[in-house]
Amino acid sequence: MANVKKTSAMSGHLWVIYFLSVILLAFIWYYQWMFGLVMTLLLIGSIFYSIRTEQQVINDTEEYISTLSYRVKKVGEEALLEMPIGIILYSDNYKVEWANPYMNKFVDGDTVVGSSLNELSEKLIPNIKENKDEAWINLGGNQMQTIMKQEDRLLYLFDRTKQTEVESRYRNEQSVLAVIFLDNYEELTQGMDDTSKSRINSQVTSILNKWADEHGIYLKRTSQERFVAVMTKEILAGLEKTKFEILDEVRELITDQNMPLTLSFGIGVGPITLPEMGDLAQSSLDLALGRGGDQVAIKDETGKVRFYGGKTNPMEKRTRVRARVISHAMKDLVQSSEKVLVMGHKSPDMDSVGAAIGILKIAQANQKEASIVVDPEDVDTGVQRMMDEIKKDEELWDYFISPDEALETVTNETLIVVVDTHKPKMVAEEKLLNKTEHVVVIDHHRRAEDFIADPTLVYMEPYASSTAELVTELLEYQPKKLKLSMLEATSLLAGIIVDTKSFTLRTGSRTFDAASYLRGKGADTVLVQKFLKEDLDIYVRRSRLIEQAEIYRDGVAISAAEKGDIFGPVVIAQAADTLLTMSGIEASFVISDRKDGQVGISARSLGDVNVQVIMEQMNGGGHLTNAATQLEDTTIEDAKALLQDIIDEYFEGGEEE
Repeated sequence: MANVKKTSAMSGHLWVIYFLSVILLAFIWYYQWMFGLVMTLLLIGSIFYSIRTEQQVINDTEEYISTLSYRVKKVGEEALLEMPIGIILYSDNYKVEWANPYMNKFVDGDTVVGSSLNELSEKLIPNIKENKDEAWINLGGNQMQTIMKQEDRLLYLFDRTKQTEVESRYRNEQSVLAVIFLDNYEELTQGMDDTSKSRINSQVTSILNKWADEHGIYLKRTSQERFVAVMTKEILAGLEKTKFEILDEVRELITDQNMPLTLSFGIGVGPITLPEMGDLAQSSLDLALGRGGDQVAIKDETGKVRFYGGKTNPMEKRTRVRARVISHAMKDLVQSSEKVLVMGHKSPDMDSVGAAIGILKIAQANQKEASIVVDPEDVDTGVQRMMDEIKKDEELWDYFISPDEALETVTNETLIVVVDTHKPKMVAEEKLLNKTEHVVVIDHHRRAEDFIADPTLVYMEPYASSTAELVTELLEYQPKKLKLSMLEATSLLAGIIVDTKSFTLRTGSRTFDAASYLRGKGADTVLVQKFLKEDLDIYVRRSRLIEQAEIYRDGVAISAAEKGDIFGPVVIAQAADTLLTMSGIEASFVISDRKDGQVGISARSLGDVNVQVIMEQMNGGGHLTNAATQLEDTTIEDAKALLQDIIDEYFEGGEEE
């Protein structure tokens, strides 16, 4: 480096100057040798001084570089050994070959050298094999960010414990807003005197205040039946671990006094503004109430919803006033539309077809063109007898059209009425929902997360026995000129009878009122029994399904069909119903292949087991006592194993939705 510096300096501008000086000196010697001699001596002195100065600069530079190199080397050694960063070199077989002293503070013993990376963390070797550049591990209770240099078999470990603690604290202290609603407070207190109302208010308020104090929640009552609660995300996590035991506390206390009052929670959570969180909380409450109440719905900023509770059957609490209001709203929507298209769910049952016929009559009573959308290739054997009877009535059958025909006739001014389902993927033709802005949903199932977007009118009553019952009540408030034929009234009655298992399940006083109305309109119960008849071979096949049932847990029966043995949804539902009539069985599940390639599961219970919760964890849904699901890309064996795991979690981990 000294030679480089010297060559660079002396062969540069100084050599040029000295060369010009020698030429000039020659001229001086030629004309004045005495003056030339003096100048020569001065030039020699100048060259000597320049060389000496240059050499001194080179020496100083070399000394500086030598000192700097030593310091850099020393700093590097100290950084390697003293800096608060873990450094590990490992061998081909993932043994620690060398580690700086900083690593010793995170492990037991004097050194980590010689130990396997697995002893530090089981995550390291798999991440190295997957060619990942970074991994987070727990080392001696510390959160370590590990940077992996695989080409050098080198690991850098940074202690991020304090950072993760701050991040965790930030997440845990995020605000959470909850709206608490006393489900049927107004209905229960209508006939009470002020003393009884005051006593109920005092008891419920006392329980909620005690609960809020125990968990550090701010609670404020905003009306007789509504509370607002503010908490943190950490508190919410604790409540989720206990499955919101406050629901059970209120239900048990009130039930002891024969006053079945229950709570519903709507909770909004996420790193969003308070107004947005309030909207989430209200939306969650609407969802919880739409599913029958007595439960908690938690919605985050992504729209994902978690459910807890829902252990009781929804109580019949709708009023005739609401039915009349909805009926009049339907009348206005029908009259303002160009025409009406009615559709139920895929593979329609008698409730779906009967309710669709009821809506058809509402449209006709208001002088509007209407049609029922049914895919003729998607009619199950369980409803085939009803469809055959309808086909005999040419006047009624003319109103049934295929999904393709519906897509050709639908316009933006068409009113689409969806009955017996509220899930877009379940309707007879999902494309129709995008062809108009006017959609009405009428359903008796508990509301699921997947819901038809922006409906104009929603009439969902999870405590109704069937959609046919709801539609029958709407018919009662339509214009007097409405007339039901015997077959139309019978179809509606068949829907009620099928969904209530001949008035044995989910049957309230309003169910009998609706049946009485239909009977008065000429509904034929004998014809209903004809609809319900089944072929002998189907009965034998269903019996074979029942024969294959096994008791999985106390009171839980599971029947799985043979691989490749295809059953329709109605048959497996009937098999589940039959299993439920057996002594000692509280819940039944029947699994089989379907003709569409999916695996279907039908679930039934007597009320002690919430089969809706179980089916929802398998992307299905339904009611507390009646639910089902369809699974894609799976086998009967895998579906059965998954079902058993979910049942185990339900019984051992609490009833969570």
